[in-house]
Amino acid sequence: MALRGEIKNAQTLGRMLQQGRLLRGLSQRELADELGISQRYVWEMESGKPTIFTDRLFLVMRATGMHLHVEIDEEQADHG
Repeated sequence: MALRGEIKNAQTLGRMLQQGRLLRGLSQRELADELGISQRYVWEMESGKPTIFTDRLFLVMRATGMHLHVEIDEEQADHG
């Protein structure tokens, strides 16, 4: 089974990133260590903190009629 969602802004992207991490059973610290990034950066992404990049990305997507959809494969998430 998969979780699906439309990503409309940094906040909805953050929620889906958090769901993917939680389905893998990882803490923010564990994911950060695995990826070689800071736990704060993971927290900022999951909280939907806007950045110049995300603001511009979603602005361009809206202007061009694009939609971004994410699918989290729960079975694959269980196996890392």
